[in-house]
Amino acid sequence: MELASKYNPTDVEGKWYQYWMDNKLFSSKPDGREAYTIVIPPPNVTGVLHMGHMLNNTIQDILIRRARMEGKNACWVPGTDHASIATEAKVVNRLAAQGIKKTDLTREEFLKYAWEWTEEHGGIILKQLRTLGASCDWDRTAFTMDEIRSESVLHVFVDLYKKGLIYRGVRMVNWDPQALTAVSDEEVIYKEEHGKLYYLRYKIEGEEGYAVVATTRPETIMGDTAMCINPNDPKNAHLKGKKVIVPLVNRAVPVIEDDYVDVEFGTGCLKVTPAHDINDYMLGEKHNLPTIDIFNDNGTISESGELYIGMDRFAVRKQIVKDLEAAGLLEKEEAYTNKVGYSERTSVVIEPKLSMQWFLKMEHLAEIALKPVMNDELKFYPPKYKNTYNHWLENIKDWCISRQLWWGHRIPAWFLPEGGYVVAKDEQEALQLAKEKTGNANLTLGDLRQDEDCLDTWFSSWLWPISLFNGILDPNNEEMKYYYPTSDLVTGPDIIFFWVARMIMAGYEYEGEMPFKNVYFTGIVRDKQGRKMSKSLGNSPDPLELIEKYGADGVRMGMMLAAPAGNDILFDEALCEQGRNFNNKIWNAFRLIRGWEVSDTAEVPESSRLAMRWFESIQNRTAAEVADLFSKYRISEALMAVYKLFWDEFSSWFLEMIKPAYGQPISREVLNTTLGFMDNLLKLLHPFMPFITEELWQQVQERKAGESIMVSPLTISSKADEAFIQSFDVVKEVISNIRNIRLQKNIAQKEALSLQVVGINEAVAALTPVILKMCNLTEVTTVESAAEASGTFMVGTTEFAVPLGNMIDAEAEIARMEAELKHKEGFLQGVLKKLSNEKFVNSAPAAVIEMERKKQADAESIIKSLLESIAALKK
Repeated sequence: MELASKYNPTDVEGKWYQYWMDNKLFSSKPDGREAYTIVIPPPNVTGVLHMGHMLNNTIQDILIRRARMEGKNACWVPGTDHASIATEAKVVNRLAAQGIKKTDLTREEFLKYAWEWTEEHGGIILKQLRTLGASCDWDRTAFTMDEIRSESVLHVFVDLYKKGLIYRGVRMVNWDPQALTAVSDEEVIYKEEHGKLYYLRYKIEGEEGYAVVATTRPETIMGDTAMCINPNDPKNAHLKGKKVIVPLVNRAVPVIEDDYVDVEFGTGCLKVTPAHDINDYMLGEKHNLPTIDIFNDNGTISESGELYIGMDRFAVRKQIVKDLEAAGLLEKEEAYTNKVGYSERTSVVIEPKLSMQWFLKMEHLAEIALKPVMNDELKFYPPKYKNTYNHWLENIKDWCISRQLWWGHRIPAWFLPEGGYVVAKDEQEALQLAKEKTGNANLTLGDLRQDEDCLDTWFSSWLWPISLFNGILDPNNEEMKYYYPTSDLVTGPDIIFFWVARMIMAGYEYEGEMPFKNVYFTGIVRDKQGRKMSKSLGNSPDPLELIEKYGADGVRMGMMLAAPAGNDILFDEALCEQGRNFNNKIWNAFRLIRGWEVSDTAEVPESSRLAMRWFESIQNRTAAEVADLFSKYRISEALMAVYKLFWDEFSSWFLEMIKPAYGQPISREVLNTTLGFMDNLLKLLHPFMPFITEELWQQVQERKAGESIMVSPLTISSKADEAFIQSFDVVKEVISNIRNIRLQKNIAQKEALSLQVVGINEAVAALTPVILKMCNLTEVTTVESAAEASGTFMVGTTEFAVPLGNMIDAEAEIARMEAELKHKEGFLQGVLKKLSNEKFVNSAPAAVIEMERKKQADAESIIKSLLESIAALKK
């Protein structure tokens, strides 16, 4: 097949992806091989491909493709998450555009619209992943609200309830006034904000004076039920046992004492609003205070607030400050910076709120999930995240698992006519339990009312590695035994609490073992200025546009070049361009090989034999290095090792060493060996760059129908000859120096030269044929001292000389070198000036300083060489 002059990803990617699909090369069924399993972190059905998905799924695809080539039965299970809050918001907005309010619909009517939206949008991101080359077993695609996953969720809820781990009660929760639901602690993002501290006067009952309270939330005073002071605070001792009047509300509340109060904050007096602050709530429980919930679910003031009824909480803040000032009850305002909690889902300010919710006790689950990670039975890469994990589990709170939404798994609890409730897997079981609990055999389903709330989305996701193989409902099935525990989890550290920790809990609770053996934490993708990529900043490129511009392989390589495990990725589109250039390098190398005329009778030059022996060793060494890096999940470094092997050693050195003279054929033996090296190189590259490697592998030799590089074994196993590689390193340095002399002296490659070795150098003696070929030399001789009018250089402790004789004009050469010397001295002064600048040295990144010092060393070396050469020519 004729190769095009330039690699075009468009001609290749779609063709081979369809080929893999047609031949079911992504499919996995249990067999006798070692299983290698990855479950995809299920993207939201609301989502489209973004740079974080690109990174995460590229890494997963690299791991799964590598496992296939190692002969493992690789199974990558895809799926999507129903994303309760995000999806419900999308559906509500779509209905609003049609003039329909959610409140005008029944639950069943709303869910019909939600399923329609999900069916329309839910598969978009998975289809987009195919353009990236993701080799998932698409026949296994799951959804967190499909039948198996839904039944698994309800089964676990009922089971945990029976174990006494799930309970229902009124507790302080994080309330999202826009989504109108509780959210977990992990879904609250704290942002530093510049606000104000308001000093409010509370009249002391029965006295003329005031007690002053500093607060950031004056709009909550209608919910005050006490003032609190520290019993050891002398400046407020006069308030002990007294009551104060809440400003504007005119309600008398007691002054209580508790050492929780920070005497240094504000005036040392704390207003206590138990219904709207978690710490106040705890004080309220401790001191038996009443609670007054002044907020409606949407963040407006309720009738319990008495004032400002129906107004939004932030509008009230502005108005109440004016009213307090007018009443002479605002002492002063101060600029104040504090952290404010925002809902991760809707980006609105969270309102702490007392609410009846369902909770899961976490102490037992945290205990069983902590030990295996801290003991490295289940390994984190990088291990620094063990400390984060440990801190969270040791300070864990009960998980609020209910959400005031319709889209999701409805809580399987039914309320009884006389009060109370039963928890059951379905209506019929609920009815039976209700009859037993009430003793009323005449109860019907119509007498029961199912809880309106649904479960937190993460309550289905935490079962993902188990439920994907139906391990909750049928724990002993063949697939569960074969694929579980899964092998590697690839995810971001931002969901270590939401998902990773909870999956580990579920794994040990329901399977008695870990859900996965290793967790690889990716970094956050940032732009080259270090900013997190986001739509609002406009700094996030469209991944599909990048693929269209640079090809999937180019983008994959660009991502991985900047992606060390656990560190943030400073993404630059130039890296994708580098990836595309590498594609072209691979393509052109193969075109070069394919373009050589081959002869069955041509002899194999000694230089080629030495080159083949060397490249086999360097390839073996790199293959071993790559295997070691994969075992340590240093995937970016593994790619760089293969990149250097192909670009530097294979293309720049090996192909030059074996390239036949112009118009001459290459021997069949050398060509076949070279194609064998190419085959191995393509296999090493395949996990990173699947499309171009498949295209070229199919052409290295004739393949059978259905064959693929994707399932061809990695056969590089023989050891590297390290001593021979070291000898070759010496020779490569000699060759580079001879080429530099040609360049400096402007001597054409066709002009034959000779080389003198001052003393004995075993590496050069053994590899002389390679030097002769690569440098167009007539001879390499051993001498006691270098000839005059020579270009000299050192490699290690050996001096080398290239006699130049009459090949140069001494005066012209001296003039040229003196001009270069002047330029280099000026350059060096600039570098030294920069390095002597204390401000620059203290503020510049270490890598920049190191680069400047390298420039200094290089310039000084060149200046020394020029001075020596000028002196030699002036003799």
